Amino acid sequence: GIVDCRSSPEVTMLRLVLGCMLVAMVAADCGPLQRIKVKNQWAEAYGTGQQRENLGQAIWRGIFTIAPESRDLFDRVGGDDTLSAAFQAHSLRVLGGFDMVISLLDDESAFEAQLAHLRGQHIERNIPGNYFEAFGNALMQVIPAALGRCFDQDAWNSCYDVISSGIKA
Repeated sequence: GIVDCRSSPEVTMLRLVLGCMLVAMVAADCGPLQRIKVKNQWAEAYGTGQQRENLGQAIWRGIFTIAPESRDLFDRVGGDDTLSAAFQAHSLRVLGGFDMVISLLDDESAFEAQLAHLRGQHIERNIPGNYFEAFGNALMQVIPAALGRCFDQDAWNSCYDVISSGIKA
């Protein structure tokens, strides 16, 4: 007789695999909901005043632990002493730029313009692409520590990928 292909084990498995792939693609997306989550979580972690300095210290400690050689990139801003006024000012400038990018996540044209601006700055300073991974890894350690269980790792991973890809030379 005639075999009904729509109910074969192979077709059922194919449907299951395609469904899982679709879920994975949606989960890996930095969509509107993920962007709002990242913006809100960053605002909470970034805070104000001394909280920003403390967050910066934690992020730079993480970066310099992950990629100790990256410290050499910061000679002109006192990278050998992260507690110095020069390095603290640099840290606040970097975090201020990152804060601006995060705040523009839901304004695509301004977001793209800011990424292009930061890409130009990083090209000018010859910042190798692998240090974006170190920055991202440090963020993924520090932000959850600041937020606790409210941290959405998937949203952060996908949105940070969009940000770092837009800035890397």
